[in-house]
Amino acid sequence: MKFRKISTYFRKSLLKIVSLGVLFIVSLFLIFLLLDYAFPFEKEVSYSTLIVDDNDNILNAYLSPDDKWRLYLDSSEITADLKKAILFKEDQYFYSHPGVNPISIFRAFFQNISSGKRKSGASTITMQLARLLNPKERTYGNKIVEMFNALQLEYHYSKDDILRLYLNLLPYGGNIEGVKSASHIYFGKDPTLLSLAELAGIVAIPNRPSSLSIKKSSDPINQAKDEWLERFKAANVFQTHIIDLAFTEELKPKRRELPKHAPHLSRRLKSEVKSNIIKTYVHFENQKKLEEIAKTHINRLRYLNVTNTSIIVVDNESRQVISYVGSANFYDESSAGQVDGVNAIRSPGSTLKPLLYALHYDKGTLSPKRRIADVEMNFGGYIPENYDNTFNGWISSEEALKQSLNVPAVNLLNEYGVQEFIEPLIRSKFRTIEKTKNRLGLSVILGGCGVSLEELTGLYSSFATKGNFKPLRYFNDNDSTSYSSEIISEESAYILTEILTEVTRPDLPDSWKDNPNRPKIAWKTGTSFGRRDAWSIGYNQKYTIGVWAGNFSGEGAPELSGVGVAAPILFDVFNAITDISTYDWYKRPSGVDRVLVCDETGLQPNSFCTHTVADHVIEGVTIPTLCQHLKPVLVSPDSSVSYCMTCIKDADKHIEALYPNHSAEMLDYFKNEKITFSEIPPHYKFCERVFPNQGLEIISPVDRLEYYVDANDEKQIQLKAQSPSNATKYYWYINDEFFKAVSRNEELYFTPSEGKIKISCSDDRGRNQDIMIAVKKVSF
Repeated sequence: MKFRKISTYFRKSLLKIVSLGVLFIVSLFLIFLLLDYAFPFEKEVSYSTLIVDDNDNILNAYLSPDDKWRLYLDSSEITADLKKAILFKEDQYFYSHPGVNPISIFRAFFQNISSGKRKSGASTITMQLARLLNPKERTYGNKIVEMFNALQLEYHYSKDDILRLYLNLLPYGGNIEGVKSASHIYFGKDPTLLSLAELAGIVAIPNRPSSLSIKKSSDPINQAKDEWLERFKAANVFQTHIIDLAFTEELKPKRRELPKHAPHLSRRLKSEVKSNIIKTYVHFENQKKLEEIAKTHINRLRYLNVTNTSIIVVDNESRQVISYVGSANFYDESSAGQVDGVNAIRSPGSTLKPLLYALHYDKGTLSPKRRIADVEMNFGGYIPENYDNTFNGWISSEEALKQSLNVPAVNLLNEYGVQEFIEPLIRSKFRTIEKTKNRLGLSVILGGCGVSLEELTGLYSSFATKGNFKPLRYFNDNDSTSYSSEIISEESAYILTEILTEVTRPDLPDSWKDNPNRPKIAWKTGTSFGRRDAWSIGYNQKYTIGVWAGNFSGEGAPELSGVGVAAPILFDVFNAITDISTYDWYKRPSGVDRVLVCDETGLQPNSFCTHTVADHVIEGVTIPTLCQHLKPVLVSPDSSVSYCMTCIKDADKHIEALYPNHSAEMLDYFKNEKITFSEIPPHYKFCERVFPNQGLEIISPVDRLEYYVDANDEKQIQLKAQSPSNATKYYWYINDEFFKAVSRNEELYFTPSEGKIKISCSDDRGRNQDIMIAVKKVSF
């Protein structure tokens, strides 16, 4: 009975003790929570910005905001060997204690008291991390705060998170912090590739970053490495034969510069993307090749006063930018190398012409073989000229595009509409064109607007992908965009590609004309006014590549042109990054037909069309128009006189003959160029039919325009008219007073007075026109 009472008493006492213990622990925990709430331990850690390629190789790196090389080490980069080495050295019970190891604390306390000096430490990895996050003078009071902070870290973070953060903050001398920083700067490699010997050096340095500085000698680091390898061996941390091999490896650490590739793209992404590691789609080897190509070409072109070039390469399927060269040399201040030529706004020259032709193909008003006029034209006072100041007369649209003729392009834009042409450019994300759309005119097709290399390359990438535009992608966190827009049809894109692939054209570089390694690509060149910008944009099924060359100062160069400067770079880049034989070429869509058209006009053959050629047309879209390049005319048997239905009754005999059906502008072109053609005979002079106001047009000056003229110039304004071919003489009147009579092709100018002026013209067939202009005289 007595034993039973003692047992009951003991159980009650034990229960009371346990209850008090639990209460004590709960109280401590509540106090901890209260203190944690009152004194939160929140320390923001800033990291260096890393720009990496598609395989995680470092392209470029930037100091952290506090000027440290603190490269972010991800959990996936912490190898098993690194973890074993650091835990063995710093905290073997890391995964067992709550942030503070009481046994280690008591052991260190008694060892330090008994020896009278600091002989051993008791800091766990978590406590060390707390000190790294909040450095303070080493006192017993601060040690207590450090332990409390360690408990806070353990409460809020997992063990793996604490270890990762610790490895990111370890000091390695100077402004180098973290295992990843030390790995790249000391050994030039990723931490996942470190050997055991290098790992031993990496774990040894943080305890003595000053004495183990590589500025002095590599011997101390090798000695520290061997010391830790001995300890690893004694504790069987790693296999003996691996440790023995590590003893034979001599470390040769040195302070290395981190890579500086793709500096323009890196700087751009650093400012646009808030992330420690920005993963791009850049192919590292291709990027190095392109940077070298850019330098090589510019070194050759400097004597021509061409100091820079920019290159961008786009993967067509994904729209990922795999290479980005903003300038030939980022560090060349003399040529403004830090300007990003990929993103700079420049004049596009002729590079927008392919889009205009493709839009006409989609509208059905044009096909490759259909002929258009390349003659002098006046568009409300705007008189465009071709690059070589000549005209070609009647030319197929594909040839006009291949030769990049200006006058036909302006005429086609005038027919299509400027705002209608700008609309697909806006959908293709041309920023400056969108901002200035209300101020743009016909000159936009010749470069009278602002574009960037990335915008043009994005547009041509849509040509390469069935006419579908998608924004370019630079890094793997911007994949959320799903924007797309059909700029041209698949059929039009195919027809355009076939034209731009032709090699019998003036913008094929001489060095590539007979080159067996010439890549098969579709491409277009352009040269801006004043020879300030040279462009060449090309594509195949795999890639679209854009090249710009010139001077960032805007200075022109006499030898600067798309064909002579930019195109050779384009072809070199294609050859450097692609194996052309591995890519298929485009297949003709089912909506594209091959039909026979008249060789004279490119239209549906008429009964009198004797020569035909094959042409591409879009089924159900291309408007079928019957060829009318000849017309029947009633003439005398000797072909000396022509008749109409009014005067044919007066003819003794007549025959019907076919004559060319040329427009007035083409007739003027033939006569100005002295090109012979079958001209319709003069009309029967006794014909009673009257032709008032039909066919004559004053083309200079332009009706209802205001002219500002130089008061000191004798030749002020040109007088010019067009009329059917049977007119041989023009009679000009100024304010209803006779001014002068001239032959059809004779040049004529007059010096106007200020104010409103009426100008009249009549031809020798009775046709006439009146116009009104206003004149202001100024001194230039």
